[in-house]
Amino acid sequence: MTTAAAHPEHGPQDPCPEGIELYERALREGGIGRQEASPVPCLLDTGLLRLDARDPARLEAVPPALVLHRMLRAGTDTVLRERRREQRLAEAFAPLMRIDGRSAAAAENPSIRVISGTGAINEAITKAMAGAVRELLCVQPNVHYSDRRGAAAQVVAMDRDQALLDRGARIRTLYQHTQRHMPLVLARYEQLRGDAEARSLDEVTDRLIVADRDVAFIPAGGDGTVALEVRHPALVEFLAATFDRLWWQATPMYPQTVHRPSLNGITPRQRAIAGLLVEGHTDAVIADRLGMNIRTARVHIAKLAVTLGSESRAQLGYLIGRSGILDRGA
Repeated sequence: MTTAAAHPEHGPQDPCPEGIELYERALREGGIGRQEASPVPCLLDTGLLRLDARDPARLEAVPPALVLHRMLRAGTDTVLRERRREQRLAEAFAPLMRIDGRSAAAAENPSIRVISGTGAINEAITKAMAGAVRELLCVQPNVHYSDRRGAAAQVVAMDRDQALLDRGARIRTLYQHTQRHMPLVLARYEQLRGDAEARSLDEVTDRLIVADRDVAFIPAGGDGTVALEVRHPALVEFLAATFDRLWWQATPMYPQTVHRPSLNGITPRQRAIAGLLVEGHTDAVIADRLGMNIRTARVHIAKLAVTLGSESRAQLGYLIGRSGILDRGA
């Protein structure tokens, strides 16, 4: 015999099998005794049975239609309460999700991303170039390709540049004048097939790569092991516009080489040095800015002094200013 202690717990709108069985019996027999129903207390809790007004010791069955209507209405009320609760939660969290959404979007597609390690940098550049279809803008400052790492980087760059040219895109590269005759630079343009151009300046910015004017890469440290991937449209456009201004000031070196003329015996290289001397820079800074070793810079300074008839560093600056060579451009 089932006891009250053994009766399973359940909700008022979910009668148990034992309760349904006794309810069916009460319907057929016109009721049951309270003692018989005591092991199944849910009969009263769920409203299947009620006290018999004529006999307090008995329970009568509530008509099934009334029971079903009451239970369905209770279930509907529960659903409505849950929906209202869901609506309140949605309204409360909507502004929070917008805040989190912006953060998540920024995390997935950051405007500026820091990339550490030469391998990771090369991988990011290769990935960006793989999606480029229009143009690649590059600034290559004085880079020494004689070491193993530089030569390896050159091989990687050649493969991805040729793949870009094969898709019909254009490549424009700015070098320093000191790189115009470097063997690996010359060999690069002998091997590339497609719309590739190169120009040179005495001074260029630090390394810059812009792919399709959608993404740019710039150094974030002096040793070349950290870079920034820039995807902010305004910043990328600024970098591309800076490249364009430098490009139109630069001297063509490929596919058609233009030789810059000397002026009154002063070479374009010496005019560039003269400009830095007037600004008060040391020999070491001048050499670094123009991409040459300090010994070469001093040779050019000495030749400049002889040409202008200078006997001292101070006098050289004065003679440069008086000669007007800087006013006539490079």
